[in-house]
Formats: sequence, structure tokens, C-alpha cells
Amino acid sequence: MAYWHLHLLADFAQLAEKCVARCGLIAGFSETGDSLTRTFLSNPMRDCHRAISAWMEELGMRVSLDAIGNLHGLYGSGTQPRRLLMGSHLDTVPCAGAYDGVLGVCVALAVVEALRNVSLPFDVEVLGFSEEEGVRFRVPFLGSLATVGCFDPALLDLQDSSGHTVREAIQQFGLDPARIPDAMMDTRAIAYLEFHIEQGPVLDTAGESIAAVRAIAGQSRLEVVFVGRANHAGTTPMELRRDALSGAAEWIMQVEEHAQAVNGLVATVGKMQVSPGGGNIIPGEVRASLDVRHSCDETRTSAVRDMCRVAAQIAFRRGLELSFKEQLNQPAVPMNQHLVDLIEKAILRTGEVPRRMVSGAGHDAMILAKKAPAAMIFIRSIGGISHHPDESVHVEDVEKAIRAGSLVLTDLAVEGVQPA
Repeated sequence: MAYWHLHLLADFAQLAEKCVARCGLIAGFSETGDSLTRTFLSNPMRDCHRAISAWMEELGMRVSLDAIGNLHGLYGSGTQPRRLLMGSHLDTVPCAGAYDGVLGVCVALAVVEALRNVSLPFDVEVLGFSEEEGVRFRVPFLGSLATVGCFDPALLDLQDSSGHTVREAIQQFGLDPARIPDAMMDTRAIAYLEFHIEQGPVLDTAGESIAAVRAIAGQSRLEVVFVGRANHAGTTPMELRRDALSGAAEWIMQVEEHAQAVNGLVATVGKMQVSPGGGNIIPGEVRASLDVRHSCDETRTSAVRDMCRVAAQIAFRRGLELSFKEQLNQPAVPMNQHLVDLIEKAILRTGEVPRRMVSGAGHDAMILAKKAPAAMIFIRSIGGISHHPDESVHVEDVEKAIRAGSLVLTDLAVEGVQPA
């Protein structure tokens, strides 16, 4: 059967409707009664696995669960010399929406269903990662780290808010933490493809449905501390003050102006702790967060240096002490160029204008890229809303993502995949 006839055979509209309905069903598996929260190996994750396993089995997939709790569905003989991986994560943030993560798994299953009558020269494995958000144990990507063989055994001793360790959570789920090394991806894997809502407003603003992700932005996180002198707000003249909050506020404006002047750069001061914190006391200390992201590591690190230099100038002029603590320096991860090209070509064949984007958020694809060529397809988030109960998608956009994903797989069947 010619691969290019695929679009004439599958009912993509019906598959898209099924995807959206399945996400709605999975959204009911929550740790909280009035909102959606599903964390690493919590009880609702069992219900999630049960439902998705049934859908996998309907497609003739062999279902398994590895020692870190990642759900696997293998389509094909299992003996092919090559294997194509697709998937996303099944955990959520607190008070989440219905589509972040799980939509990627449902779309992957829809792609498999669309290809049921097509003989592919590779097996297809769909992965539902157990942990990506870092909510329960404050460390993200536990599922995909195990998949690429980078799970640090020291992580087993991390504790959640109830005092339970990662090791205990795994054991309580009926799994064996000693077998985590067995969770490593099959060496026959030729590529990893992830579908994900954009989690931002770019596609929605442009009126576009889907896009190819060309890179996942690098990220710097710092804690910046301004120290002045607390004093009485009514008796201390303005010219004699050492107001830590005023210094921090001036710096925050400079951070915003710097980010606006550099194409593609985003910088955020999202958290501040002001001490002593009284309405009639001059602030003596401010602890502020700084989050800087860009697809070019040199641009990002240069921006961080400039922002720190400006903070030092402000502190000196105002008579403040200043300190920095780096909390994260995560390099940018480019997606595989050949896969991005195939996605762009597939998007064009769905009738959409091809768009390449940088993801400002982290995804499992950035972890899988350590071991296999990886790429992503973004799906429009209506209103740019994500990590919120109002998160939603258009069924028509999901349909185009399934079409594009199916075309990418059939193109890979003909062309193969090239290294990054």
C-alpha cells in the first residue's frame, strides 16, 4: 500500500474527537475532588494506567509498566530492527487542565490507530511517562530520566510533603526500585516524537493550529538577594534610607527592559520575599527569583551576566549589599533537524502554514534527545492558557496534529531518520 494514500483511509476527524473525549475522561482521575491534580505514582495514576492500557490493548499493543511507573504500549512484532517512540507525561501540576501531557499520549495512540492498515518497517512504542512536572518530589522528569538511563539513585531518598520517599512511592505502587535500570529505552529506538499543547499564546494569536518545535529553550534560575537596613517608615528621611525593596523594584524594571530588547529572550521575576514585611517598616531584605530563557545559550548567559551587573550597580548606588545564588543552568536542546523538516513538510500537507517555534517550557523530549533524535509537534492552546482548569484545544487542531504525525511516521518509513 502506498504510504501517501494514508490520508484517504483514516477518519482523522473521528480520531480527534476520540482524543479529546479521552482527555476529558482521564481528567476525572484526580487526587482532589474539585480540581485536577495527579502526581507521581498517586492512586489516581492507577486509574489513568488502567484506562490507557485498555485503549492500547484495543489496538493490539503489548502493554507493560516499568519500575519507575512509565506505561509502555508496543505496536508491532517487537522484533523489527528499528523502533519509533512517541509519548508524553501523565502527571499534572496542581489544579491542572485536561490536556497538558495526556493529550500527547492520546494523539500518539490515534496515530497508531490511523496506521493500522499500513505496514511500517519499524515497531512503534507509545510511552506515558510517570513524572514530568516535579510536583510531588520537587524534581522533574523522573520518568524520562529513567528512560535514558540517567536516573540518579540518590533521587530515591527524596521525600514528599508527607515524608514518603521516592523509593517508598515506587514500592507502594507495586514496583521494584532496584529494577529502574531496566526502564532504559530500547537500543533499537530511531527517534522520539512528542505531541504537546503549546502552553503559550503564539499559535492562538497567529490563528494557526500546529507547529514544529525547533528547540527547547535553555533556562537559568537564580536567587537574587538585596540587603539594606530596616527602619521606621515614618521617621527615616528618604535620602537616608537603604530600602532593599526599592532597589529590587528598580532592578526588576531593568530586567524587563533588557528582555524586551533581545529577540526571543524572556526574563521573569516571579517571586519575592520581603523582610521584615511590615507596612510601616522600610524593607531591610528582599529575596527575588530570576528566570531567564532563550534558545541560544550564549544569548541567555550573556543576558544573565548583564542583569546581575545592573543589579550590582543599583545596589552600590543605593548602599545595599547584594548576593546571587545560581539554582539552575539548563542548556538549550535543539530538536533533530531532519525530524523538524519532516514535521514542517507534514504540516504543509495538512493545509497549515509551516511554523517553527522555540519551546520556552521543558518537555520529556529534551531528556529523550540525550539518547535518540527527538522532535515535537505543538498544538494550539486556546487563549494561550495552560496549567489551569480553563486549558482547552480545538478538535480541528488535534485532527491536524494526528494527520501530521501520521505523515511523519510514513515519511520515516520511506526516508529513515538521520542523526542530530
